[in-house]
Amino acid sequence: MYLHTLVAGLPQAERAALVQATELRSYRRNETVLAADEWTDCIYCVAGGLLRVVAHGSTSDDVTTEFIRQDDFFFGSSFSEDRYQVAQSLVAALPSSVYLIPVSEMRRLCALHPEISLKLLELAMKRLSAMRGQLRRISSLPSEDLVGRVLHQLSQLAPSTTGGYDKRITQAVIASYAGLSREVVNKAMRNMEDRGLVRRDEHGLHVSSDFAATDFEPLPDRHDGCAHPAAASDPKSSND
Repeated sequence: MYLHTLVAGLPQAERAALVQATELRSYRRNETVLAADEWTDCIYCVAGGLLRVVAHGSTSDDVTTEFIRQDDFFFGSSFSEDRYQVAQSLVAALPSSVYLIPVSEMRRLCALHPEISLKLLELAMKRLSAMRGQLRRISSLPSEDLVGRVLHQLSQLAPSTTGGYDKRITQAVIASYAGLSREVVNKAMRNMEDRGLVRRDEHGLHVSSDFAATDFEPLPDRHDGCAHPAAASDPKSSND
């Protein structure tokens, strides 16, 4: 039975109350979890799979601003109210299982246990730092180098069973995250395949370790995962 480290130290009675208040939902690949401008009263914890945050511009092209990986949270900028409105859409990049935790319940826990507030603040700061890092890469790296960095990052965010990253992450998603056109991403990936830096198999796309960069943080230990306290084993993601 695994608990997210955020609530692992809570008394049993409070963990049980959290279980009662939390809902587990499954989403298909490309299914919208939250639409832009929608109001919600929940915090979203990814139990399995991968979500992406999508900004909608005035043109038809959408931009992926960040990924919400397993064991991470998506929530509003303030806990002052029990509901908040999202400015961007939240979409399942892969088949995903997500815990919906009421904001009111998390606010109650933060009031009782200030250390939870500090941990949530730390998570928000890490997400902001990751977004800034991606913006720096977009503004400073040549296209092929940028694509290589994104591919390596995906190997951490959405690892395949044999290494590399899940092949269901499309070039369109990569392009929207890298700030490039799909044609540029396709050309860069073909060039890297020709040079042996990228290879494909039935499980995913494998990338060279040369793409690694110091600003990519490793995934947390899976045993600290965000599995539901009531579950005896890790939840299974829905199949696409």
